[in-house]
Amino acid sequence: MLKPGKLNFLAEPVLTLPRSVKRAVAVLVDTCLCVLTVWLAFFLRLDEWVPLIGHEFWRAETAALISIALALPIFIKNGLYRVIFRYSEMMAVRSIVVAMSLYALFYFSIISIVGFTGIPRTVGIIQPILLFLAICASRLFASFWLGGAYKNIIKKVSRPKVLIYGAGNAGRQLAMAMHNSPDMQVVGFLDDDPKLHKQVLNGLTIYNPRQLPSLVQRLSVQKVLLAIPSVDRHRRNEILSMIREAKVAVHTLPSVSDLAQGKVSIADITDLDIDDLLGRDTVEPDPVLLAQNITGKTVLVTGAGGSIGSEICRQVIRLKPHRLLLVDSSEYALYAIHSELEHAWQTALAKPQQQDGMTEEAQPSPIIPLLGSVQDEERMRELMETWRPPTIYHAAAYKHVPLVEHNPAEGIKNNVFGTLTLAKLAVEFKVSDFVLISTDKAVRPTNIMGASKRLAEMVLQALSNHHGSASGTKFTMVRFGNVLGSSGSVVPKFRQQIRDGGPVTVTHPEVTRYFMTIPEAAQLVIQAGAMSKGGDVFVLDMGSPVKIIDLARRLIELSGYSVRDENHPEGDIEIAITGLRPGEKLYEELLIGNNPQPTSHTRIMRAQEDFIAWPSLQEKLAEMNAAVKSNDVDAIRRILQTLVSGYIPSASIVDWIHLESASEQEVQ
Repeated sequence: MLKPGKLNFLAEPVLTLPRSVKRAVAVLVDTCLCVLTVWLAFFLRLDEWVPLIGHEFWRAETAALISIALALPIFIKNGLYRVIFRYSEMMAVRSIVVAMSLYALFYFSIISIVGFTGIPRTVGIIQPILLFLAICASRLFASFWLGGAYKNIIKKVSRPKVLIYGAGNAGRQLAMAMHNSPDMQVVGFLDDDPKLHKQVLNGLTIYNPRQLPSLVQRLSVQKVLLAIPSVDRHRRNEILSMIREAKVAVHTLPSVSDLAQGKVSIADITDLDIDDLLGRDTVEPDPVLLAQNITGKTVLVTGAGGSIGSEICRQVIRLKPHRLLLVDSSEYALYAIHSELEHAWQTALAKPQQQDGMTEEAQPSPIIPLLGSVQDEERMRELMETWRPPTIYHAAAYKHVPLVEHNPAEGIKNNVFGTLTLAKLAVEFKVSDFVLISTDKAVRPTNIMGASKRLAEMVLQALSNHHGSASGTKFTMVRFGNVLGSSGSVVPKFRQQIRDGGPVTVTHPEVTRYFMTIPEAAQLVIQAGAMSKGGDVFVLDMGSPVKIIDLARRLIELSGYSVRDENHPEGDIEIAITGLRPGEKLYEELLIGNNPQPTSHTRIMRAQEDFIAWPSLQEKLAEMNAAVKSNDVDAIRRILQTLVSGYIPSASIVDWIHLESASEQEVQ
């Protein structure tokens, strides 16, 4: 029997032949089939083979010549040689049936009705039937051989074999959806219920999860698909630990709430949830706090195209604001989030109408994209005068530590003076709630970015204290650590490095960070803003800090690979240590003091942070502004040290302009 690989080798020369040659080959094959089927028809009628030589062969020869003379013109007329065999399906079948019906009618009339001496009349019935079967078989073979059916067999054999963890509704639906998948082959289920072990579901065996390591070897399993949307976090973490030991890749399905509206499909399979990398439970948000400053109100979000800003916008639009103003200086980022939100809003608007069977006139969109920088006072004033938003979420910031360290003046302009500009306008236009998105890097910072964010916090604290309740504006600062999945997060970077085959780069083996998912952080920011009394610094409970190298190792292993190191030189992917970047700390902190106060929300604490009174701070900000305008990096660092508690700058200045100027002076 020819193997698929051999058939592929033989098919290549045929596929490269000119079309005219291919048609000539098809005609020749059909001619041979006419002769062969006549010879077989004589055998079936006479119960003996007609000799291919001698005086008796002329009878079969005459019947064969008549067959050829009838078949070829009819086949040509009905387009049998215009059909591309390797793609032929119903069209080819129709053509064959029509052509063979005409052929059978004529051949039967000539052989059986008119008759020829020495040719049995039953040949006129038997031969058309045999020829029909032979023609069909030849076309099927051509379709299989040249059309790629054998390639499909190869693909099916080489498809990654997967096990579905969970034999419940989600797992069964997923298995059914993947039955004919060209990408993966389901070879069984895993389930925690001992009663289901060794049972067969839809032709697939349900195994004990403890057998996973042996199943990986025996069934060549490459992936495990988690179809356990309702399992609690503790059990999920146990399952992931077990899968890590088996060294197979993990994919997951959405949560129960995401699956509630429809059946599970292959499209629902995603990379492992970022929540799973943290291994901790999220807390359900308080709907009252979420809606308090948003529902029915005009909300302005700066940095709307950024990682946090865009997620805040997604949360806001779900809470049905009167209007949502998207402000960003990046044209593409603004376009991307506006398009996404418009689609989500239109989809949400259409659902009730579809359910009611009603059509209504299109409602104007509440989402307004606005290009502009928070450093531009004239532009910000124009926006505030036009819409007078009662709620502002200020997420616009330069937050990439090394970049801000290399461009300190621009970092101060945006993070400090941009915040100051917007805050003053908020007081002037009597904004009710102003929420600043801050960072854990503001605590005892070693970099310009962290120091600038702490100074921005101090600006709001001082303004809140200076104006008191008379201004009507409640300034709130919400401080949290890294968010997984953001544009600057290590997780997308690690995933790309894993796809590229490594190495996965970590700056230092002892670097630890606080982590939170973007949706959770955005929800907590909104809720913290609703709890503010003015001048509050809220700190989000980020759980325990995570070692970056442990996060990298976990992600590698849950992607189905092993870590290559000194103890495991045969591993798949190496973790490379690259060294700390300018301004980078080994550890981050969330509190300057040690006296956080609890709030009504279990994940939100109120910090008690010292600040400088507004008159004194205003003088220092004037000095800072002069230093920024002249790009005096020494002065910028010196002023930051006097203002920001615990700020210890790195030993050397790495501002690009400063370095270039110093280099030119050395050359001279």
